[in-house]
Amino acid sequence: MWKNFKLNKFLLLIPLTSLMFCFNSPKNDDEKMQTIMVSVKNTLSYLHYSPKPINDAYSKDVYKHYFEMIDPAKRYFLQSDMDEFSKHETKLDDYLNQGDLTFYKLTVDRLYQRVDEIDKITQDIFSKPINLEEDETLTLEPKLKKVPANKQEQYNEWKKFIKYNILQEVESMNSKEEAQKEKKDSVQKYNLKDTIKYKPLSPEMKIKQATDEVKDLVKETFTRFKKRKKMDWFSVYMNAYTEVFDPHTNYYSPKDKEDFDTNFTGKVIGIGAIIQEKKGNLYLGALTIGAPAWKSKQLSEGDKILKVKSKPKEDAVNVVGMLSDEAVRLIRGEKGTPVTLTVQKKDGTIKDVTMIREEVAIEDTFARSIVVNAPNGKKYGFINLPSFNADFENDKGRNASDDIKNEIIKLKQQNIEGIVLDLRNNGGGSLTEVGDIMGLFMNAGPYVQVKDGNGKIQTLKNKNESPIWTGSLVIMQNELSASASEILAGVMQDNGRALVIGSPQSFGKGTVQTFVDLNRFLNTEDDFGSLKLTIQKFYRITGESTQRKGVVSDIQMKDFFTYAEIGERYDDYALAWDKIPATKFEKLNYFDIQALEKASAARMAKNSNYQLLIESAQWREKLDKEETITLNINKFNELMKQRKAQIEKFKVLTKFDNGLKFTMFPAEIEREKKDEAFKKKSELWVKNLRKDTYLQEAMNILADMTTKQ
Repeated sequence: MWKNFKLNKFLLLIPLTSLMFCFNSPKNDDEKMQTIMVSVKNTLSYLHYSPKPINDAYSKDVYKHYFEMIDPAKRYFLQSDMDEFSKHETKLDDYLNQGDLTFYKLTVDRLYQRVDEIDKITQDIFSKPINLEEDETLTLEPKLKKVPANKQEQYNEWKKFIKYNILQEVESMNSKEEAQKEKKDSVQKYNLKDTIKYKPLSPEMKIKQATDEVKDLVKETFTRFKKRKKMDWFSVYMNAYTEVFDPHTNYYSPKDKEDFDTNFTGKVIGIGAIIQEKKGNLYLGALTIGAPAWKSKQLSEGDKILKVKSKPKEDAVNVVGMLSDEAVRLIRGEKGTPVTLTVQKKDGTIKDVTMIREEVAIEDTFARSIVVNAPNGKKYGFINLPSFNADFENDKGRNASDDIKNEIIKLKQQNIEGIVLDLRNNGGGSLTEVGDIMGLFMNAGPYVQVKDGNGKIQTLKNKNESPIWTGSLVIMQNELSASASEILAGVMQDNGRALVIGSPQSFGKGTVQTFVDLNRFLNTEDDFGSLKLTIQKFYRITGESTQRKGVVSDIQMKDFFTYAEIGERYDDYALAWDKIPATKFEKLNYFDIQALEKASAARMAKNSNYQLLIESAQWREKLDKEETITLNINKFNELMKQRKAQIEKFKVLTKFDNGLKFTMFPAEIEREKKDEAFKKKSELWVKNLRKDTYLQEAMNILADMTTKQ
C-alpha cells in the first residue's frame, strides 16, 4: 500500500537544512553510489515511520540479509571469502554513514570473480561423462547448507546441482511422453483422426538431450550474469540496508522506479510486444492485438531483433547480446514518437519496421466482472479486482474505483441480486481508492485510521452518500490479499456491510509507503533513484492494526497457501502489531454470520472436491519442505513414480466443474469478434472460474444471504 503523499507538508516538522545533502554532481559511478548511500541513510533516519539506530547490531542484520539476497543458495562464495567478509560485519553502519564503498566493491568484485571461475567449472563438468548412478544427495534447504570450504567442494556442489537439473529435465521429457501416449491411445480407441506425434526416446537419448539442454541453460545464466552491470548490484546492496528497517522500505534505481510506475498505473508507452531472451539473442514474443507491433502487419512472434532506433535523429543500437530489459527501455518512449526495429524474419530476410509508440494497457491490472447464473435460478454478479490501481499523474487515467463503479453499473443492468467482490491475490495499491470503492457500497463514514511516526492519528473518511449497490455483498480473500485489500475487507466487515470469506487470514501488511525522490534533497540534476519509504501504519476503524495479523475471514476456508509460510508475520524485519482507540462508527446488521457460517461448514464438509484440494495442498507443502533429494537416477525415478501415483489421485481436481454458468456482457461479446487476444483471455478466465471451488461456495453463501433477506 502506498499513497500519493505530499512530502512537503511532512517536512515542516523537520529543519530543511538537515535534509539538504549538498553534493557536487558526481563525476563517476563511485561518486554517484557514495552520494546515494548517504542520502538514503539520512532519508531513512529522518522520515521512516520507526527509524532504527544505525549501530553495530543494525550492521549485523544488514550483513546477514545481504548474503541472503546475493548468494541465497550458497553456491558462489567460498568459506575463505566469508572469512574475509566477516571482518566487515559490524562496520556496515559506518560505511552507510560515510558513503564508503569498501564492502560493496569487495563483495561484488569477488562475486564476478567467482562467477568466471564457476563458469569454467561447469564447462569442465559438462566436458566429462556425468554419472547419474552414483548414490549422492543434494541439500535443497539453504539454511542447512554450508558455504563450500574450498574449490573442490564448490566443484562437487555445482556438479550435484547440474545432475539435479538433468534429472528434472529427463522427468519433464518422461511426463510429456506419457501425456502424448495417453492422447494417442485415446485417439485410436475412439477411431479418431490420428495426428498425434509419439516417438518415445531411449533412456540414453533422454539423458543426452537433457544434458545438452541444461548445458545451454547454465551457459545462458552465466552469460546474462556477466552482462549485468555492477551498478545493478548496488540496488541489491542498498536494499539490504533499507529492508532491515522493514520489508516494504526499498531503494529503486531510476529504471526500477519506471517499472513500478508501469505496473501500478497498468499502462506502458511502447509497441505492445513481449521481448524474450534466448541463447544470447532477443526475439519478439506475443504481440498485443491492436497495439503498434500488431498493427504494423510486418512483425511476428519469433522475429529476431537486431537493432532498435529509439529516436529519428539517433543511430540504431545493436541489441544482439543485450539484456532484454535494456532493449525494452530503448523501445519504450514518449507517446506519439517513432521507434524502428530491425528484425530478422524466420526466412532469414532483414526488415526495418517503424512504428508510432502508443499507450498499451495491461488489461490484467484492471477490474472485470461477469454475470453468474447460479443453480437456484438467480443471477449474481462477480467482480475481480487484481489491484487498487491509480494514475496520479493523469486526471483521465484509469483507477480501480471508477472501474468497479462501471462494472457495478453493467451488472445492475443485468438485474443481478447480489455481488461477489474477489480480492484474492490482490496485493494492494492506492490507499485513496479504498475509500472511493467503499463509497460505492455504503454511505459516508470512516474507512481507516492512520498513525505517523510521531504518534499523530488521522481518520480517513469516505464522504459519498450515494452508494450505487446496497444489496448483498460477499468479499473473497486469501493469504495473498494485502494492504489496500485488507483495509477494504476490514472496513466492510467492521461495518457489517459485507461478509468476508476465504483463507483464515489475509497477508497482514498494515503499513503505508510513499516514494521519496532522492534528487529533491541533493544539489544536482542527476537522477539518483527513489526510496519507497514506510511513513505510517494503518488501523481498522475498531483500532486494531492489520499488521502481521491481517483480516480474519467471517467464513474460513483453507486453500493452497494456508499451509505455506506466506504473510507479514513470517518476515524477520516486519513491524509489530499494535492497537489504538476505535473511531466512531455505526455497525449495520445485514446478515446472521453464525447461521451462514454453519450452513457453509455443512456444505464444505460434504464437498469432496474441497476435501481433496486441502489434502493436495498439505501434500504439496510437505514436498516443498523436503530438505534433500537423491541424485541417483534409479532412486530418483522411483521417487517420481511415487509422486505421480499421488498426483494421479489429485488429477480429478483439474476436471472439476462447479456447475456455475457465466454470461458475458453484450459489448464484450461484440469485442470478442474483433479482438482475438481478448477472446482468448476471456475463454481462459471463464474456464478457470468454472474450476473454482471457492467461487462455487461464495455463490452458495450469497444465495443464503439473499434468501434470508
